[in-house]
This record gives sequence, C-alpha cells and structure tokens, in this order.
Amino acid sequence: MSNRGWAVAVAAVLMGAAALVPANAQDKLPPLRTGVDGTFAPHAFPKLGGGIQGFNVDLFTEVAKRMHRDITIDSVSFSTLIPGMESGRYDFIAAPTTVTKERAEKMLFTAGYIWTAYQFGIKKGSVPIKGWEDLKGKAVAVNKGTPYETLSKKMGQEIGFEVQAYDTQPDATQAVLSGRAYATLGGNTTIVYTASKSPMFVADLELKDTRAHWAAPTPKTNPKLRAQLQDALDCMKKDGSLVKLSEKWFGRVPPPDALERTITPGYGVPGMPGYDPTPHELHCG
Repeated sequence: MSNRGWAVAVAAVLMGAAALVPANAQDKLPPLRTGVDGTFAPHAFPKLGGGIQGFNVDLFTEVAKRMHRDITIDSVSFSTLIPGMESGRYDFIAAPTTVTKERAEKMLFTAGYIWTAYQFGIKKGSVPIKGWEDLKGKAVAVNKGTPYETLSKKMGQEIGFEVQAYDTQPDATQAVLSGRAYATLGGNTTIVYTASKSPMFVADLELKDTRAHWAAPTPKTNPKLRAQLQDALDCMKKDGSLVKLSEKWFGRVPPPDALERTITPGYGVPGMPGYDPTPHELHCG
C-alpha cells in the first residue's frame, strides 16, 4: 500500500472511531474553574488527608453536577479571587461573596443563597462591644480585600481606631487571641463557627444593619453562566437540599425567611445593578 493509501485508511479508521463516541461526550464542556478562601471555615477549610471541605465546597460541587459540568476549586486568599475572575482564570467565584452596589456594578451576581451580617469576635474576658465607639483607641483585625476591611477603615477614620488587614480570617482571629487586636470583624457564620471551636474566642456584637446577600459572581460578559448557576441554586432551594447543606455546616435550621429557602424573581439580587427582572420558568431535573 502506498503512503497516500495508508494515510487514507488510517483517517477512515479514526473517523469511524469518532463516530462511535456518544455525541454528549464529544460536546462535553470543560470543567468550571473557580476558587474559595480555603481558610474560611465552615465555608471552605482544609480537611484531613488533603483537599478542602465546607459548605461552599459542597454547594458548588452540587451546582456543577446539576449543570452537568465537572468543577475545579482552587484554595487561595480571598483578595486574589476577584482579580482572578477578572483576568479569566476563574469562570465564577464559589467563595461567599457579599453583594454590594460597587461590586454589582462590575460583576453579575446570582440571587443570594444565604444571608450574611457583619459580626465582631473578641477574646474571652474582654469587655463586650456595644457599638463602634467602644473601639476608639483600639485595633480591629480583618480579612484583606473584604467589605469588613472597607467598613472598618471607614469607621476607624471617623472614630479613631487602627485597622489591621490580614491575608486570612484565621490570621485576623489569631491577632485577637494574641492581643495584637481587640476585635475582629467578619461574617456572622464564620465568627460563630470559630467561637464554637475555640473556647478563648467569643462571638460578640452583630451589626444588624449590615444584613446582605451572599451570592456567586460571574463576569458581566457571561449572563448565560449567571443564569445557569442561579437555576441550579434555585432548584436546590426548591427541593430542600440547600436547607440540608445549611443544617449540616451551620448546625441550625434556617428560618422561614432564609435565602436557603427563598426563590427570588428574575436573575440576580433585586435592587442591585445587574439585576434582570425578566420572569423565567424553573426547570429542575
């Protein structure tokens, strides 16, 4: 057989083999790429034997499954997540991300999947905080690149206290336990969880006026992915699996108005930039 004839025969075999591969395998989408702050327990934190575990890890592993996609979840510092998505490294952010007007002007958010509020944590034996004024002349430790840092710096300038920014929330907590800072400001879920695991750390004042949505951001250029993520999250709300995950990781039953139960109309967070109020029918497999 000539070289040309051999090449034609090989090509025919390969084409025949390709025809045997199911169409859905040929069209399989690449894994979703995302990241979490791997030190933000109970949302994402190291597990024995390697890897990460937590509420957000379980949540978006299940979301990807419902989207018929694999997923890779990087464990990195929170301050690198938004730049990572903006640079194209991540398709979306799986870490709990507070929806703010400033962020919503730059990214598309799904509807919220859990409520968050800012809460202080202090060392056991310290005088409880009744308001921001109690921090005058003291130091507050925060996780770098978060809304807790933004608010603390604003209030610190007004009242007169130091703000220490750390790469991780555990580092900020350790600053309190070691006496370098009087308090740390963080999300209520992680502050309460840390207090349940550390007898020397106390969950203190929760700032009720800071209640906000935790949601998943995508680039503004990818509304299709935002819709797919939210549809999966909404189906988890509808069938109760999001409530079960919340009970597993936070140790309490979400109240009736919890976002783990609430399916909001449209796509995104009502009242925020990027919200799409267009009604759509939810199809859950």
